[in-house]
Amino acid sequence: MINRRLFTARQPGRLALLWLRLSSVVLKGALVLVGMALLGWLLATLWYAWKFSGPVSAEEQIPPGEAAMTQSIIQTAIRIVDQHREPTRYLRDAHAKAHGCVQAEVSVPADLDPALRQGVFSQPGKTWQAWMRLSNGNAYPQFDNIKDARGMALKLLDVPGQQLLPGQQGRGDQDFVMFNHANFFVSDVAEYQQNVAAQAEGKKVTAFLPGWDPRAWQLRHLFIALSTLSEAPTSPMLTTYFSVSPYKFGSVNAKFRVAPEVGSCPAYTPPKQNQDLPNFLRSALYQQLSTDRQPACFALQIQRQNANRYMPIEDTSVQWQESDAPFETVAHIRVPAQDFDTPGQNLMCDNLSFNPWHGIEAHRPIGGINRLRKAVYEAVSAYRLERNGVR
Repeated sequence: MINRRLFTARQPGRLALLWLRLSSVVLKGALVLVGMALLGWLLATLWYAWKFSGPVSAEEQIPPGEAAMTQSIIQTAIRIVDQHREPTRYLRDAHAKAHGCVQAEVSVPADLDPALRQGVFSQPGKTWQAWMRLSNGNAYPQFDNIKDARGMALKLLDVPGQQLLPGQQGRGDQDFVMFNHANFFVSDVAEYQQNVAAQAEGKKVTAFLPGWDPRAWQLRHLFIALSTLSEAPTSPMLTTYFSVSPYKFGSVNAKFRVAPEVGSCPAYTPPKQNQDLPNFLRSALYQQLSTDRQPACFALQIQRQNANRYMPIEDTSVQWQESDAPFETVAHIRVPAQDFDTPGQNLMCDNLSFNPWHGIEAHRPIGGINRLRKAVYEAVSAYRLERNGVR
């Protein structure tokens, strides 16, 4: 009886000691893991700081096999169009859902710096009439409250000069295609081919983690993709849009940005929309332009490449830092009050093609992703319009 009582009395002490030892092991393990994570983060930061530094080429560098990869991507893009078709029409392979196409005016400042007077910005005081399409990024229309990229495509009309695409002569367009993130989640055509093929199969994870070999993982690009899928803005008119890929700007290389321009239009605060409704971004656009009759204003800006800094042409996953090259305003965009949400204009919007290669030599797209766009946009647009009975 005495021994049993002693055993019973000592048992809680032994359990407490075991628990303390176990807790100590767990805590030490956690500290080791945190230390390893911090070390990994530091090493990755130092590695990327080294990798993304120094001068870059100001000329395009076309890798071998790019043409074959492009043809493969075209077939995948057409397959996506077929997958997402609706009963009565074929949709775009990206940015399928429009919030509206609106008329806009793009004005070149009268006092524009002579160094910035290039292409459609060469004549100070000139005002271009334009179409602006605002959209969600997904390949299939979905509720606006779902995290997504948001896009703006701008088409200047009646632009004189020879068009870049042989089949577009006499068209007179200059398109700027942008979305609301400064860099893209793939670097080049090879990575895009692997990524879009995986996504077409519904394998979103393997789009960035193709296999068990960590050397092939694209974790940085996965984080870019996740940050691209953002919450919906209050209104498409309160968002900044980026070209992501570079273009010629006369004799230099540049990226474009369109940002809301406070002070150029009367102050306007959009009424709060019911974000449970599927199309509340269209409603916000309609509220401002059609109901409240309030215009919207943007600045069209460029960021010129400084080749002595890490501002590469062929890697669209790298954001050009404003500390290396600031954005400069080359035009002011005004979207006047208007009635845009009509059956005829919505149909026109659906059939309107925006392509960065619709334009003139002064703003020629450059880099691998833009070379890819030239082939893919043209092929997918022709396929979609043909299936929709548009000539």
